[in-house]
Amino acid sequence: MNVTVFLSINQITQVHKKDIFLSDIADVYCSEKSVENRCKAIKITGIRSEKSCRYIGSVMDVVQKIQEIDSQIQIQNLGETDFVVDYEPKAGICLPWQWAKTLFTCVVSFFGGAFAIMTFNNDANVSKVFSQIYEAVMGSPSDGTTILEASYSVGLAVGIIVFFNHFFKIAVTKDPTPLEVEMRLYEDNINKTLIQNHGRKESSVDVT
Repeated sequence: MNVTVFLSINQITQVHKKDIFLSDIADVYCSEKSVENRCKAIKITGIRSEKSCRYIGSVMDVVQKIQEIDSQIQIQNLGETDFVVDYEPKAGICLPWQWAKTLFTCVVSFFGGAFAIMTFNNDANVSKVFSQIYEAVMGSPSDGTTILEASYSVGLAVGIIVFFNHFFKIAVTKDPTPLEVEMRLYEDNINKTLIQNHGRKESSVDVT
């Protein structure tokens, strides 16, 4: 009797164990639960490396392994045709090192952002624009520190917080932040590059 197995393979899956099974990289559904369980238990690959590495696979390899169980099984793939398995060995968390990296990132981001804002203000000559606006409205020259500078400084900070939509655990909306969107696009581009390079036989991984 023919049965259909539906697969939804993720583009990338991070794992911490060396034996990778189909249930680790994809959602599997079949009306016959016995067939579904047998498919989920299919071993996709095994990682030999003790270090972090990536395995690039194809849905055709998955189809072949499923067909080896029962040639009568019909397969419908609703997910990715090529996928990446990111192997990360389990390691203890070193809190001092994590805090050090977080502090370093914060310092670099703070001073980098401050420098970018200052160079923008200098290129646009914001101080001169504020001085001219103040003199046109008040009728007297600006002394360099007015309500305009104070409002601009506060508004800039508030605008950044609202734009990035994330400040500690406070979020203005449930939408992903611009940084999260850019990181997702960056991750997608990396995955596509890895898959394309694998197709050109430019990369390999030590697997069983």
